[in-house]
Amino acid sequence: MVGVGTAVPPSSYTQREILDTFGITDPRIRSVFLGGAITRRNLTLPPTGPDGRPAAESQGDLLRKHTETGLRMGREALERCLADAGATLADVRYLCCVTSTGLLTPGLSALLIRDLGIERSCQRLDVVGMGCNAGLNALNAVTGWAGGHPGELALMVCVEACSAAYVFDGTMRSSVVNSLFGDGSAAVAVRAPAHPGEDPDPAPRLLGFTSHIITEAVDAMRYDWDDSHGKFSFYLDPEVPYVVGAHAETAVERLLAGTGLRRDDIAHWVVHSGGKKVIDSVRVNLGLSRHDVRHTTGVLRDHGNLSSGSFLFSYERLRDEKAAVPGDLGVLMTMGPGSTIETALVGW
Repeated sequence: MVGVGTAVPPSSYTQREILDTFGITDPRIRSVFLGGAITRRNLTLPPTGPDGRPAAESQGDLLRKHTETGLRMGREALERCLADAGATLADVRYLCCVTSTGLLTPGLSALLIRDLGIERSCQRLDVVGMGCNAGLNALNAVTGWAGGHPGELALMVCVEACSAAYVFDGTMRSSVVNSLFGDGSAAVAVRAPAHPGEDPDPAPRLLGFTSHIITEAVDAMRYDWDDSHGKFSFYLDPEVPYVVGAHAETAVERLLAGTGLRRDDIAHWVVHSGGKKVIDSVRVNLGLSRHDVRHTTGVLRDHGNLSSGSFLFSYERLRDEKAAVPGDLGVLMTMGPGSTIETALVGW
């Protein structure tokens, strides 16, 4: 991984500001917002209506928000990633875009290639609708492409305008979702050595990927059509944190199987910022310290759950911290609908 870059919308709100903006006075809902270990989130809120409150948005309004906000964030994240990698738009040979907050045809990859002026011969992939785990699903595919095209630059960008997936109806179901997610985009650049045995980049290497699908919990996280609202809405089962946590150990064991490594050999953990209960459940089941998940909780605190790109926000903080040294090993972990746990082994 030779570069990383992130971007968020310019407007940031505290949880209390969001509650007050929407006039939410129900003490149960306010406690959900204020008790989730989230301080601020970057959001693209709807314009104000005649009553001074944010106006209701149709599915068309939300899709336009997904497109406009997503493209703006995606461009920023890609440009910062390329600058971090010491590369230019002319170097991009493969672009993979990940999103679950809107459906477009053509997808974000074609629109970004057009808007940024990337070479028309650039190969591309759109991963749509896989949810919060999708960043590692896509990174697996990007790594495979890079391995088959040594020396050529592949980019993945996660574009999640989560405020384009909100329903405001005052119910606890919607409020739990609305209390959690924020808007953000994250990009990572991947390149395999141009020649066998060559390792010109002192960047972390992606050593392997695994998936663990909890099929009995396939309905625990859903984004589907809601007839009562005439738009898509997200459902999150209250048991999700405990289901994911209970399977985290199995997922990591599968990742390390055959490597001769033990969990104690892992120096760095980059876990998806799925929410306080999710992080705590994974931490307890894997025997991790609060220090191990400091960047995961820091991203949750500052931005909320950023869906598929969350782990790259945490990875960027780990990279900037310069705590990893040659010889260290790390685990990347994301969780999402399916229910699915994705992992990757990283070596410095």
